[in-house]
Amino acid sequence: MKALTALLAGIVFGTGLLVSGMTDPANVLGFLDLFGDWRPQLAFVMGGAVLVAAPAFWLARWRSRTLLGEPVSLPARSGVDARLVTGAAVFGVGWGMSGLCPGPAIVVLASGEPLIFVFVGALLAGSWVATLGAPKRPAAPARTDAAAAPRSAGL
Repeated sequence: MKALTALLAGIVFGTGLLVSGMTDPANVLGFLDLFGDWRPQLAFVMGGAVLVAAPAFWLARWRSRTLLGEPVSLPARSGVDARLVTGAAVFGVGWGMSGLCPGPAIVVLASGEPLIFVFVGALLAGSWVATLGAPKRPAAPARTDAAAAPRSAGL
């Protein structure tokens, strides 16, 4: 059931990227070109993503298990550090140079265009290199039902 859910989520995500035009690097690069031929589509895509994700994360805070029965494990907040800033900068430079980020790049693999395979190969290599220096983090403990109970008397 988990694999089917992941497959369906991937299909919905990929379809959304195709329909919104975010698999076309020209749209992303046009969004970044504030003083040229600016294309606002990406702002609407991001806004739509926030409108869907924010309520889902809010609801997840109050649950101890997912709809499929897995323990809810949300990341703990942590501060901004050099590793985060460096990763964001590398991501931003790559995104600005290519007009693609990982999600759209995987969708564009279906085109068979040779350069996209180079991009995804570099993406995978960069991800692997980033894990080499990453500190090993223990898995977050699953919350108990008592920890997942609403924290407000009004809920």
